[in-house]
Amino acid sequence: MMKIIIFCCTFMVFTTSNVKAQTTKNIDHINQLWFGYVNQIRVSNKWELWTDVNLRTKRKFVNNFSVGIARLGITYYISPTIKLRAGFAWIDYFPGDNHKNITQPEHRPWQQIQWQTKYGKNTMVQSLGLEERFRRKILNDDELARGYNFNYRVRYNLRFEIPLDKKEKTPGNLSLVAYDEIDINAGKEIVNNYFDQNRLYAGLKFRTGASTNVQLGYLNIFQQQSAGNQYKSVQLIRLFFYQNIDLRHNPSVEVTTSK
Repeated sequence: MMKIIIFCCTFMVFTTSNVKAQTTKNIDHINQLWFGYVNQIRVSNKWELWTDVNLRTKRKFVNNFSVGIARLGITYYISPTIKLRAGFAWIDYFPGDNHKNITQPEHRPWQQIQWQTKYGKNTMVQSLGLEERFRRKILNDDELARGYNFNYRVRYNLRFEIPLDKKEKTPGNLSLVAYDEIDINAGKEIVNNYFDQNRLYAGLKFRTGASTNVQLGYLNIFQQQSAGNQYKSVQLIRLFFYQNIDLRHNPSVEVTTSK
């Protein structure tokens, strides 16, 4: 596992150097708002149901919507600190540059392993995921074409949570949350943008109840487009509500909040 992490970090440095070396690159600067709801239902010590629904604006923070996402998954706990998760995501890309009058659907099966490490009261969470992306082809601004474009995407996320209050996991508790994620494309249809994007986040987590919390923060995304010399620089505000429901009669393993 450490070899995979080292490879991802090395790849990120290499691709970043290549990006800087390009003399002709066009960067589209975008401001967005991301809203989301994440629900975890723990049904036993080994199994958990997981739901993620979020909505994203297009640009200039409040100028229409760009993407709607619904993800469903099931989690299996290998141990209290290691878990496997797999599921399906349905994504709807609202009318955009190359499909101005129609939405573009994407179907995305995905798999993920997540593990966490405690350093006193501080928590480090890492995850490594694989996505299979089936994105509907576009015929013109008004019509979808038959078939789908397909590619894989590998995602590695490194997340830290640092409590700012002495009493942990009590209503009113405040924590600092930060993470960095690198996404890498793969597949026959990928030519120029093997590096997909890097996400850097910093925000606050406020515990609103024994099983709920709200997270508000700033997310910076730098994404390479399929043309190779086209990039998106996205500055956004991210607001998510998390709910953990534990149905176990005698909980022996703590329910942890996913990213």
